[in-house]
Amino acid sequence: MAFNVTLKQSGRQFQVEPDEPVLNAALRQGIGLPYGCKNGACGSCKGSVVNGEIEQGAHAASALSNDEKTRGMALFCCATAQSDLEIDIREVAGVRDVQVRKLPTRIADIEHKADDVIVLKLQLPANERLQYLAGQYLEFILKDGTRRSYSMASAPHEEGPLELHIRHMPGGAFTDHVFTQLKVRDILRFEAPLGTFFLREDSDKPIVLLASGTGFAPIKAIVEHAIHQKLERPMTLYWGAREKKDLYLMDLAEQWAKDIPNFRFVPVLSEPAANDAWTGRTGFVHRAVIDDLPDLSGYQVYACGAPVMVESAQRDFSQHHGLPENEFFADSFTSAADLANPV
Repeated sequence: MAFNVTLKQSGRQFQVEPDEPVLNAALRQGIGLPYGCKNGACGSCKGSVVNGEIEQGAHAASALSNDEKTRGMALFCCATAQSDLEIDIREVAGVRDVQVRKLPTRIADIEHKADDVIVLKLQLPANERLQYLAGQYLEFILKDGTRRSYSMASAPHEEGPLELHIRHMPGGAFTDHVFTQLKVRDILRFEAPLGTFFLREDSDKPIVLLASGTGFAPIKAIVEHAIHQKLERPMTLYWGAREKKDLYLMDLAEQWAKDIPNFRFVPVLSEPAANDAWTGRTGFVHRAVIDDLPDLSGYQVYACGAPVMVESAQRDFSQHHGLPENEFFADSFTSAADLANPV
């Protein structure tokens, strides 16, 4: 027997089947709820259970704390209904209008940008075009049925191949294959577009773009989309990495700062190498934001990259620097290792 789920803020309703994650049921019925990893690792789908009972599935401890559970919070990507529910979670407009599709793709180009970063170009079948929102991601569907998620770094308006930025995870079966065996013209299969990380164009607030490592990929798509749309909102990009070589497209970000009115670029290194001769900012990248903008109450923040960076930024910006919780948008780059010890 299906259960009814009511969204507290809008009053909209949908049905969820027994043993079906609440998030899956919502997306299946055209209800846009926030999500990222869909496997309990990132926390993007977190909300409150106002009425009713759920069973919370396995998840990363960092995505949902025991204290949050006692306060009625849940991760809806891995929570199943045990009764009718009323839940409090913000809805996401925009994603409902974009069709999720499964497509084959041919590798068009493989370009090494750093020792451990490849820019991968994907050619779609003839006469096919993927509609998506700048910032969304795709999932490669591997032969054994497992999936690997990567943000699209090219903006939706661009003609030509889709662009991905892939970092080598030593011992990772897929990235080992990409870095050692994948060749131009090889065929892969993917599902897209996915995720609710994209630019909210219905606001005129200044924008903070916060990236670590290859979290730059969806930020690149957002910036290029903003250029195409001739958006005039001030934007500041903070891109953090360990050493200078890890800022693998630094020249592009510097060019944006020269060409785009009201655009600033702030690179931040946590452990610059001696031969970097680095005279720029150092430390944690989200702390650089706080140093420059101690009052974030009038901003929107888009953060993407390592889970620890995203979590630290969300906590510190919201709890101590005035950022409204509903103005923080994030895509946390989780991996299988983030769920190695689920709770």
